[in-house]
Amino acid sequence: MGRRARGRRLQQQQRPEGVEDGAEGGGKRSEAGWEGGYPEIVKENKLFEHYYQELKIVPEGEWDQFMGALREPLPATLRITGYKSHAKEILHCLKNKYFKELEDLEVDGQKVEVPQPLSWYPEELAWHTNLSRKILRKSPQLERFHQFLVSETESGNISRQEAVSMIPPLLLNVQPHHKILDMCAAPGSKTTQLIEMLHADMSVPFPEGFVIANDVDNKRCYLLVHQAKRLSSPCIMVVNHDASSIPRLTIDVDGRKEVLFYDRVLCDVPCSGDGTMRKNIDVWKKWTTLNSLQLHGLQLRIATRGAEQLAEGGRMVYSTCSLNPIEDEAVIASLLEKSEGALELADVSAELPGLKWMPGVTQWKVMTRDGQWFADWADVPHSRHTQIRPTMFPPKEPEKLEAMHLERCLRILPHHQNTGGFFVAVLVKKSSMPWNKRQPKVQGKSLETREATQLSTATPTEGKPVDALEPESQLVTGTGDSEITTPENLENNENKKDGVCGPPPSKKMKLFGFKEDPFVFIPEDDPLFPPIEKFYALDPSFPRMNLLTRTTEGKKRQLYMVSKELRNVLLNNSERMKVINTGIKVWCRNNSGEEFDCAFRLAQEGIYTLYPFINSRIITISMEDVKTLLTQENPFFRKLSNETYSQAKDLTKGSVVLKYEPDSANPDALQCPIVLCGWRGKASIRTFVPKNERLHYLRMMGLEVSGEKKKEGVALTEDSTATTELPEDGLGEELRAEEAGLPDATPGCDPTAPDPPR
Repeated sequence: MGRRARGRRLQQQQRPEGVEDGAEGGGKRSEAGWEGGYPEIVKENKLFEHYYQELKIVPEGEWDQFMGALREPLPATLRITGYKSHAKEILHCLKNKYFKELEDLEVDGQKVEVPQPLSWYPEELAWHTNLSRKILRKSPQLERFHQFLVSETESGNISRQEAVSMIPPLLLNVQPHHKILDMCAAPGSKTTQLIEMLHADMSVPFPEGFVIANDVDNKRCYLLVHQAKRLSSPCIMVVNHDASSIPRLTIDVDGRKEVLFYDRVLCDVPCSGDGTMRKNIDVWKKWTTLNSLQLHGLQLRIATRGAEQLAEGGRMVYSTCSLNPIEDEAVIASLLEKSEGALELADVSAELPGLKWMPGVTQWKVMTRDGQWFADWADVPHSRHTQIRPTMFPPKEPEKLEAMHLERCLRILPHHQNTGGFFVAVLVKKSSMPWNKRQPKVQGKSLETREATQLSTATPTEGKPVDALEPESQLVTGTGDSEITTPENLENNENKKDGVCGPPPSKKMKLFGFKEDPFVFIPEDDPLFPPIEKFYALDPSFPRMNLLTRTTEGKKRQLYMVSKELRNVLLNNSERMKVINTGIKVWCRNNSGEEFDCAFRLAQEGIYTLYPFINSRIITISMEDVKTLLTQENPFFRKLSNETYSQAKDLTKGSVVLKYEPDSANPDALQCPIVLCGWRGKASIRTFVPKNERLHYLRMMGLEVSGEKKKEGVALTEDSTATTELPEDGLGEELRAEEAGLPDATPGCDPTAPDPPR
């Protein structure tokens, strides 16, 4: 008998009677316990209670409600993406179909609570529900609702996001022309909100503003890319830097280089997370004040760096999911003090009517891990100076403290509106930071006229922050702070090609994670573009200079597009920042494309951006045609309406745009426009649309996903009667493809799959 077997037998002999296998340490597992036999985590932490009772952040008489709320599970919340043209249709579908089905539903003898809108979120676009995943699987109606949520989340039409996490982007008050920096962006739920706000007017394919979303963790950057890609925006760039030393970027303005200052900065810093106890129950046993003491310095450096890069008149939101003043008011007070009037707290009390919050505190104390309190820096013994810093204490002078208006900070307590705990402060920049009263200037020739670009020195590696008091004038050219040209740099400059934005040189910056492919803009004289322009009859206003690829050699497989503002950022800063991803895919090469008039077909990911510039190969289709095209692999012309056939029969084989226009005279029909990528074959038409997007459009037209999943597709029902099989995402069977005259699939260019991680 082996050692492990003997150990198991000994445990069984020692186990009390009546205790089931896998339930040791906690008796028979209760309903609230963990599955798999783990002992239940006790939601108690005496030090936590002692600390916050002493600081009095909870109003008198509400402590029991506060602790009671922390011990309850957090309600699930979802947000309908506001900039998509069919947001109203999704809201209508939710309210009039799924929520109505839940009104009189009972599960295990208990009435199901219908989801409710968040009172403070505009236009009823955010909802919360107490339905757990366990309950969602107990009823066919709830299962359909659950499938709807999962599918719409994958399509980018719904975001499952904690309620308090939605607050910072709302308080930024973003306009479509704003340049935005999201300093600690992963996993990306707030970033997607910012993108939506840029695209408030869907008739404008390229807003003037953009979002640069940064995260220090290379792997989390790819999660961020996945979130942002669902919204198909040409105005988002994901970069990978330590936020406390994020490089200062430059842009070309009328032939001269200028420092890029942001109109809005979101500073959602890493924190101890004691406001997340309702969902991260590990915090209960791991919480100590040491976490806050260790994070305070990093939080202050990140906030300082954000304030440095904020434009005068701009707005910065600082937020944490912690209730601790050391991470909250102490950081804000220290930042305000060192700004010497350059920053001030904005009064946002009236900006989110319906939101309940507590004003920021003006007095607090510092407690060590072992429970020792300090009310003043002067009381801290020298041995504690590495752990406790003077910036952790409130200002001594009453006049200075009063002038800061710390009461304008917002602290969200869990028991007030059944949410997580949260802290948010809104700062406005009135003038340059005191260590740089003059705006930084960058010497340099025009982007168009220069032949070589000096490479900046190394960016500080991860975890090596910039000194908070470093002069802005020294930060103009990146966090290396001064430009040094070496023979090696000159050699690199000579080899640099115009329009090629590669990753930073490995000797200049310590890179982590994957090495990114370069971003190569298509030259004006590239022979690749005229056939595309002619085939799709592109409008003269089409910004061809914004097209890029991710390869410098061989055939260009995929073409991406960015806004002209992001193009400017890319071309001027490729050596000082690590770009993970930017641009949306607009065209894909067919292997057999030369047989047709154009080697590139349209990609669904970028069709809403591209469509306003296309004047040819557009087929207007009816709602019945949409259903047919999305539920059948390659429907023959005879299965489509006469109007559609008459438009398609005269077109040559190749990529087409399929456009559905809503009929205002028929209110029961789908009331949002739909644009699909398709292929006109020999005798049929097919669509290149990802499966989740197909499901989305079909749901909006009254078809529903059933629980039955088949090998070749997903069974759908309309009014619980007819069933249809949804085609697979691939290009179809070889014989069907040959009959339809379909293009060959390009390796690595799946028409419906998202880009692989780079």
